[in-house]
Amino acid sequence: MYHPGTALHPEPGTAPDVLDAVPAEQQADALLFQRCHWCATAMYQRLLCPVCAGSDLRTEASAGTGIVRHSTVIHRNTPAARNVSLIEMTEGFTVRGRVMGVPGDVHSGDRVQLATAQDPVRRQPVFQLVDGPYRGWV
Repeated sequence: MYHPGTALHPEPGTAPDVLDAVPAEQQADALLFQRCHWCATAMYQRLLCPVCAGSDLRTEASAGTGIVRHSTVIHRNTPAARNVSLIEMTEGFTVRGRVMGVPGDVHSGDRVQLATAQDPVRRQPVFQLVDGPYRGWV
């Protein structure tokens, strides 16, 4: 028999403000993500945990390193070609962003480092390649 209770959930009003955990000077240049208090799942810009549907999320600052999982070159709505990449961050969440450089030189498996937390035009994080373009045949 299911009994809803408060044993697993904190009292209303006791959760700290989402941005209290990160100092103000880090908020401007860091990539902020959420981590679920109950199951420790990392996620980017969510209101509820996708695993346990918990709403008790704490905000953390990412180290800024990750691996490109998918990259696409876009030619529309822009004067020059640009890439849109899915970056898997070391903390365990995936974020959509742009990798600086020639759009065709970004491939799955490339290691990247955060350059800017938010592009002023597209409002996405901007990354740069760490090792240069990866070439499996070299």
